[in-house]
Amino acid sequence: MEDERRVRQQGTNTGKSKALEPDHLLAAHIEHVDEEPPLIEEITKMEDEVVDVLEDMAAILEGLIRRARLPWLLQHHKRLPVLALFAIINSGISIGLMSIIAYFTHSPFIFPSLGPTAFLFFYRPRSPAATPRSAILGHTIGAAVGYASLLITGLTQTQTALQTGVTGPRIVAITLALSLTVGLMVLLRAPHPPGAATALIVALGLFQQPWQLPLLVVAVGLLTLQAIVINRLAGLNYPLWGSPAPLKNSTIAIAQRKQKTGP
Repeated sequence: MEDERRVRQQGTNTGKSKALEPDHLLAAHIEHVDEEPPLIEEITKMEDEVVDVLEDMAAILEGLIRRARLPWLLQHHKRLPVLALFAIINSGISIGLMSIIAYFTHSPFIFPSLGPTAFLFFYRPRSPAATPRSAILGHTIGAAVGYASLLITGLTQTQTALQTGVTGPRIVAITLALSLTVGLMVLLRAPHPPGAATALIVALGLFQQPWQLPLLVVAVGLLTLQAIVINRLAGLNYPLWGSPAPLKNSTIAIAQRKQKTGP
């Protein structure tokens, strides 16, 4: 008898738990089938952080594929490797062009902090740090403040830190360059992390001649021009100078909203 009562009580509790189960938990078991572009479908299956990172690059790739009329590229190949291949080709072409200019002009049109800028331009073009304004102002601030720190510490005519090591005056120059660069970027609302790297490059003595600094900014401008052309060719509303417009109607954004709210 006690066993029967125990069984009936368990059944009653189970029925109550099912009745009290929230609707949104029950809805989680319902599968919705949406016809989405294959690349979007694959990316939206990933974690939210990964989707946020890949969204812009996927939008660029899809726009270029549509313009080039190459839909088979995503139909007959795994989508994520295609995205990785696009990143390799796109960044390689961008930095390769800058290297060719540096080779023929014998000028510093290529430097380490240009790489992270290219990464932002083509990996997260919708980020505030990837706008033309942020990139150009960020590197300009870094170069100017870095050279000012060399003037203040009397290091404009000395060997680089790679040759002499880090000395007392060099510590002061490095500290001034980075802290003032970050502060000015915040003050001017021009966040661009590679600009802080430029400040360190100059403060370490890798660029010591005043004529090199304008060329550094010109190099950033040329890379920015490439970003404008490629991103706009792909159909993104990439800004010509200021803040990016929100990407509300992209196929990935729509797919994400469908996953969160249902059809």
